[in-house]
Amino acid sequence: MKHDSIDSVPTERLHLAAAYRLVAHFGLDDSIFTHISARAPKEEAEHGFLINPFGLRFDEVTASNLVTVDLDGNIIRDEYGAGINAAGFTIHSAVHAARPEMSCVLHTHTVAGVAISSMKDGILPLNQWSLQFYNRVAVHDYEGIALDLAERERLVADLGDAKAMILRNHGLLTCGGTVGEAFALMYNLERTCKAQLALLSSGADLNRVSEDLAEFTAQQYESMTKDRGNPDRKDPEWEAYLRLALKHYPDLSQ
Repeated sequence: MKHDSIDSVPTERLHLAAAYRLVAHFGLDDSIFTHISARAPKEEAEHGFLINPFGLRFDEVTASNLVTVDLDGNIIRDEYGAGINAAGFTIHSAVHAARPEMSCVLHTHTVAGVAISSMKDGILPLNQWSLQFYNRVAVHDYEGIALDLAERERLVADLGDAKAMILRNHGLLTCGGTVGEAFALMYNLERTCKAQLALLSSGADLNRVSEDLAEFTAQQYESMTKDRGNPDRKDPEWEAYLRLALKHYPDLSQ
């Protein structure tokens, strides 16, 4: 389905499709697996969310082929016709149900993210990127492939009120009040993991930031980004990413 104008595309669908293309653009995708979800337009589902069709690569996702599903797993709209990934539903429905203020949930399996998720100490306070997440990353222990709906209760309990989480031995997860917030958090979390792996593999002595300075810097980040999850506020960084996505992948709005 093609649209005469990008203005006719629901914002929720446009921004989520852009996030899929950006994740692929930056090499954070994993074949047809992992997922990004966003609250569905109200005219499609009062309490539903959008997620990728099963079987499509992230670079094939468009605004119109995103699937609308409710919190019980009922498919409301599916133009592609392949349904959704069961593990994706487990993880994303859990967060959307427990944290309705979080309109977007982003989950990745990158080499760097999986590597850090497999380390006991997780993210270390080694640089400015990492300090954004100092004492602000939740942890959820591995329970196998996320096909058991009973895991949802434990996952959201571990997430608490955090916006970033390490899924041990599995990968990374971020959530935000907007697609832009969730994407920016994941992009920065991914760079944090890459930088830590580079430092650890160098064999150099690590210069850890002190606890007091780490907490101070984390609070600075919170102050600077406090409005990022508000859909009624401008987000210059997300607007820049959105321009990049539409420039390189204009078909995402179809």
